[in-house]
Amino acid sequence: MAISRIERNVLIAVGIVAALVPVIALYPYPVAPRPDARTVIATIVPPPLPAPARVFERPLFAAAEGDAAPVDAPELTGIAGRLNRDAVALVRSADGSARTLAVGESVDGWRLESLAIDAAYFTRGRERVRVAMQDEPPPTE
Repeated sequence: MAISRIERNVLIAVGIVAALVPVIALYPYPVAPRPDARTVIATIVPPPLPAPARVFERPLFAAAEGDAAPVDAPELTGIAGRLNRDAVALVRSADGSARTLAVGESVDGWRLESLAIDAAYFTRGRERVRVAMQDEPPPTE
């Protein structure tokens, strides 16, 4: 069986490519100059890791650091009702008076934004604070 002229030309082209690929792959390209002995290369040093003991010293469910409420923020003494429905916060204002606040109401310039199971979120202007419920000891007889 004879091969056609087109098949012969394709086989010749494939043969030329097959012969040139190793030549091109092995061709020596110019190498970048190596730094001499006087050149100092900076070493990247990672920051030191904290001591493992310090990780275990911190309580798992501790309050976030730096989250202290301002002195004039209302003090949360309790939460009554169902959250996200009819819950009210029992708060003590800076002057010592106690009252209940529904979400959206204000006392001493602080607006009650939302309630959580153990905290209330108040805003005053751009300031937002989380006021946790105070742990009071049981009354003694």
